[in-house]
Amino acid sequence: MAEQPETNIESIVETEDNFFYTAEEPDGEITYHLQFNNVTMHFFTEEWQTALDFLEKVVAASKKLK
Repeated sequence: MAEQPETNIESIVETEDNFFYTAEEPDGEITYHLQFNNVTMHFFTEEWQTALDFLEKVVAASKKLK
């Protein structure tokens, strides 16, 4: 049986209940994985950039609320 190509995973940030990691898939694509408690989100690169852009706006808006 042929060996399956390995997915390389790199943990970026991890706390007790949350984590963020990237994975280099066997085809070379980087995917992004974000977990908050029991909610897990998976993104391809373009989706991740869109999510980051949105989250930057959320953070900026929330700072104005203080």
